[in-house]
Amino acid sequence: MTVSYKKLWKLLIDRDIKKKELRELSGISSSSITKLGRNENVNTEVLIKICTALHCDIGDIMEITDD
Repeated sequence: MTVSYKKLWKLLIDRDIKKKELRELSGISSSSITKLGRNENVNTEVLIKICTALHCDIGDIMEITDD
């Protein structure tokens, strides 16, 4: 099982938000954005900051997929 952040990228496209803007809105580091882009694990605090900035639920930005 792996984590996928495709929902996050789709949400950003739908809202016309760039990765840099997400970083500024949520206060997360550029290394966290890189990890998200690689579908790597990130701290729960990072996910909460993103959800708070985008006014969404955790299920709106990530999902668990089968390998």
